[in-house]
Amino acid sequence: MAKVVFKNQTGNAPELFPINIFDKIPDHHPVRLVDAVVNSLDISDIIKLYKGGGTSAYHPRMMIKVLFYSYLSNTYSCRKIAKALNENIHFMYISGNSTPDFRTINDFRSKILKDHIQKLFAEVVKMLVEMGYVSLDVQYVDGTKIEAKSNRYTFVWKGSVEKYKEKLEAKINKVLSDIENSINSDNQDVNKEELPKKINSEELREKLSELNKKLKEPTKKQTKELQKLQEEHLPKLTKYEKDLRILGKRNSYSKTDEDATFMRLKDDHMQNGQLKPAYNTQISTENQFITHASIHQTPGDTTTLESHLDGFESAYEKQSREVVADAGYGSEENYEMLKEKEVTAYVKYNYFHKEQKRTMKNNPFLVQNLFYNAEKDFFVCPMGQRMENIGTGKRISSNGYESQVTYYQAKRCEGCPLRGQCFQAKGNRKIEVNHRLNELKSEARELLNSEKGQEHRSKRPIEVEAVFGQLKSNNKFNRFTLTGLEKVELEFLLMALGHNLRKMVAAKASSGKTVFKTYVWYSKFAVFVKIYANNHLLSQDYQNSILFEHSEKLAA
Repeated sequence: MAKVVFKNQTGNAPELFPINIFDKIPDHHPVRLVDAVVNSLDISDIIKLYKGGGTSAYHPRMMIKVLFYSYLSNTYSCRKIAKALNENIHFMYISGNSTPDFRTINDFRSKILKDHIQKLFAEVVKMLVEMGYVSLDVQYVDGTKIEAKSNRYTFVWKGSVEKYKEKLEAKINKVLSDIENSINSDNQDVNKEELPKKINSEELREKLSELNKKLKEPTKKQTKELQKLQEEHLPKLTKYEKDLRILGKRNSYSKTDEDATFMRLKDDHMQNGQLKPAYNTQISTENQFITHASIHQTPGDTTTLESHLDGFESAYEKQSREVVADAGYGSEENYEMLKEKEVTAYVKYNYFHKEQKRTMKNNPFLVQNLFYNAEKDFFVCPMGQRMENIGTGKRISSNGYESQVTYYQAKRCEGCPLRGQCFQAKGNRKIEVNHRLNELKSEARELLNSEKGQEHRSKRPIEVEAVFGQLKSNNKFNRFTLTGLEKVELEFLLMALGHNLRKMVAAKASSGKTVFKTYVWYSKFAVFVKIYANNHLLSQDYQNSILFEHSEKLAA
């Protein structure tokens, strides 16, 4: 029988020459990439926030490394991060064996990093540009709704607040009117004042103060009414005013996260819509890297595009040449805005695909299929009757954008054999036409059907949709863990950074190139040259010549 041989175990006994456990981490491991990326970031603005004095602080660069790697590895809880720093070799490596507790990590994330995360995100994207992964010349834009951390059942609706406030104002006015009438009946010399239909809390306080001065010896009924105004109606009115201030232009908010708005989410197995507190997250992608992200409180995508693009321009001091988006962004307001920014817009509009089908093309009763005489400004119905211009109107969007529409109406629709197919309303048929929007749609249609437009349309679903699938399905990021607009934005940008770093690892592994190592080495060398030059008073031209010489060698 062969002798059984087992491998030697070192056990817990100390070694004379202990091994470096970090050598066990492969060179291509993501933790080494995060370490190199953060080492090349400029965090001087964050360091300036530390005032000194008292106990020593953990270095912000180390804290940034820990958070970036945590979100890359789908670890979002500060308690889990703190635990991993004591147990996980990769977290030990990235932190340099530092072990901040969960409170320290949370305070750094929510108090220090939140004001600088946009800049750090932009720096990483600029690094991607230098490495050739993205160009920032095109943005594939789309949005998704992510549930807020707040309670799903503590909601406040604008319509209800306005209705209850109106009823309360009517009650207040009635009580005030009764008191005024009783005063006037006692004192004929007092002029009767007309009370405003709407009254705010400040006016009510002033009115109560005035009545208390007038009524030196109030009756039992007057005392009861004044007490009810002071203790019941005034607090309610103040609360309704506060609710309306929080709501602003929104239709709802959550009591446990006042920045969250109730939106319809398709998150059950049947994809049925459910109203839940959520945020509308918008991203721009290129080669499936996230180049920009923004958080919005309105459920519709149409109203978010301008501010999203403004944020992109602010971050990179340039605007992309092309924007690709789906029909949720196709509006007159957005088309005009993109024209002003001189951006080529491959943006669909409602019914873009449907209008190319036979059912719509061959329907003679649809407004877009009616003959239009531009010179004399009239339409012709299928029976040959002229529909004359009867006036214009305005349409104002939730962003305040004003559109001009024109109304056309036929004169004799009674007895028409095609009336049942043409329209169902009473009287003569009336249509509403936005000529400027039709012109913009025609331009968009031409771009979308061009060779470049078809290429962008085929790429858009695998650009943005794939990124959302990675974040929400693969990474299980379906609900925010922080509350408040600023903290939610911080959390989503950390998620976006984690996604970009994960993509960099995948791109590096698939290409087999050492582009990133070369870039990081060159960045560190540039910093060294700058420090050496400052110490030895070397000129800027001499610094540039040294860097150019070494870049030539690297290229060779």
